Amino acid sequence: MTRILLVDDEINVLQALRRVLTRAFAGESVDIETFSDARQGLARAGEIPFDVVLSDYRMPGMDGVTFLKRMRDLQPSSMRLILSATTDFDTIMAAVNEAEIHRYLIKPWSDEELVATMRAAIGRHAELVEMERLADERRLERDAISAEEYERRRLEAEEPGITRVNWGPDGAVHLDDD
Repeated sequence: MTRILLVDDEINVLQALRRVLTRAFAGESVDIETFSDARQGLARAGEIPFDVVLSDYRMPGMDGVTFLKRMRDLQPSSMRLILSATTDFDTIMAAVNEAEIHRYLIKPWSDEELVATMRAAIGRHAELVEMERLADERRLERDAISAEEYERRRLEAEEPGITRVNWGPDGAVHLDDD
């Protein structure tokens, strides 16, 4: 299943994005989740992996670049896209370089361009995941990594964060950050 995360503080924009993408991916195994708050989007990304993440550039509380940088740290293989009304080249370049953004989309967007960009990002994500899997297999064959490390990486690719344990000072396992 392909998972797409959309984050924008404007509910009407989220609804429009979801409507276009739902129509475009009808009949395909695509799950689209939307959040109007970047922190909630990050919390959800801590629970499940996303193939593609699209964020607005300007949002209250946490801007899109900060959000996407945190997504990069949390899910490095996810394809990160940013959406904004700004056409200032310096702003665009800074955003792309800082958060290693795959594509910058301008508001108002073209539905055809949005769908084509999403399809390309999904394809690129699949390529990256497959390349990493093949590289790990080669490392395993050459004994460059252990079977345990190979399995850990495979599990992390499927479910980011699954191998990290948050231990409390008393030795208890904490299930969330609270």
